[in-house]
Amino acid sequence: MKKPLSIFMMLMLVLGILAACGAPERETGTKSTNETKDKDKAAEEAKPEKLIVWEDIDKAVALKPAIESFEKEYGIKVEFQELNMADKMRDQLRLDGPAGNAPDVVTLPHDQIGQVVIEGLIQEINVSDDVLQTFTESSVSAQMYDGKLFGLPKATETPVFIYNKALMSEAPKTMDELYTQAKELTKGDQYGFLALWDNFYFAHGVIAGMGGYVFNQTDKGLDPKDLGLNNIGAIKGAEYIQKWYKEGLFPKGIIGDNGGSTKDGLFNQGKVASVMDGPWAFQGMKDAGIDIGISEIPTLPNGEHMKTFMGVKGWNVTAFTKNPYWSTKLVEWLTNEENAKIRFELTQEIPPVKTLIEDPIITENEGAKAVAVQSQYAVPMPNIPEMAEVWEPAASALQTIATGKAEPKAAMDDAVKTIETNITTNHPSK
Repeated sequence: MKKPLSIFMMLMLVLGILAACGAPERETGTKSTNETKDKDKAAEEAKPEKLIVWEDIDKAVALKPAIESFEKEYGIKVEFQELNMADKMRDQLRLDGPAGNAPDVVTLPHDQIGQVVIEGLIQEINVSDDVLQTFTESSVSAQMYDGKLFGLPKATETPVFIYNKALMSEAPKTMDELYTQAKELTKGDQYGFLALWDNFYFAHGVIAGMGGYVFNQTDKGLDPKDLGLNNIGAIKGAEYIQKWYKEGLFPKGIIGDNGGSTKDGLFNQGKVASVMDGPWAFQGMKDAGIDIGISEIPTLPNGEHMKTFMGVKGWNVTAFTKNPYWSTKLVEWLTNEENAKIRFELTQEIPPVKTLIEDPIITENEGAKAVAVQSQYAVPMPNIPEMAEVWEPAASALQTIATGKAEPKAAMDDAVKTIETNITTNHPSK
């Protein structure tokens, strides 16, 4: 086996992650031209007394210092409200926008962008090349829809490999090595490795790593008419997933809606040597007294890395603001290098800011480092509305595969047929 790249070099690679997603279209004007336009827009839009921001729940600790410095710099008061991003942010905006109670800036997961753009809830933003160059290309790409930019990235996450150091001395380099260890460690209620591969969010890493894909990436964006969930690679990925269930390496209790809590419980009880999970799981494991190690996910049997889904949280300007220029300036401020670093220090949310990827604050943090390295192989979750038609059919197929009720090819063929039908029915314009 070749000697692995140094961590520093691996982190440097993240700057060009997911080139296949395509570099976002950017303004070609010179810096002086951008500055002139910026001044013109500032002159056209009077400085407001106040801007309102909706932040994700329990994250205001990082927002406060950024707001304070923005207020000092521009003399504009900024108020904020915390909402649950996953459940309430978009729904609340749908209600408050037409009622005239919408904020100027919101934070949204990137996979919601396509739908909220179609609904007219957020608006395109215009920033200079200098601003865009702050971030990794894939994170900027995740904030784009139909060739236009609708936000700036504040944090990124993707699943990684987490292991209990009391049960596993180091992370294996390949899934073949992990499979061998799992066979040895799985006895009674003890397991060597667990993953929620009946959940498409996690299973995508295997399926895409084997050659499958959700929607084909074209020069014009994702093509919802070109699905790759039942191609040869996807079927091989599904067969690999089924292998772990068939051989009893995954317990029946981690299939379905309660799978996540069952997996977490077993790991936090010290009954599981390793898992595939995201950075949101780190603290709970540590609180349970588990001495965890964290690394990128081992390579698949075909020698490829798992192409895990990457989520990018961003700051977006609402379509209802009366101050789009100053709202955009606030978004730029919240995501600049200084405030991104503060956010990581206070929330452990990993910023896709190029300079920080090389910073000791990231390189010396095992969890952040693992996410950064794995991110170079990750794929942003599709942010087009048609993605809503994928989750349920894919999960149903994976559950029948996991339980042995269907063979991988038949299950994935059925899933693709259902997805295609739903897209045709619910998105006729496509």
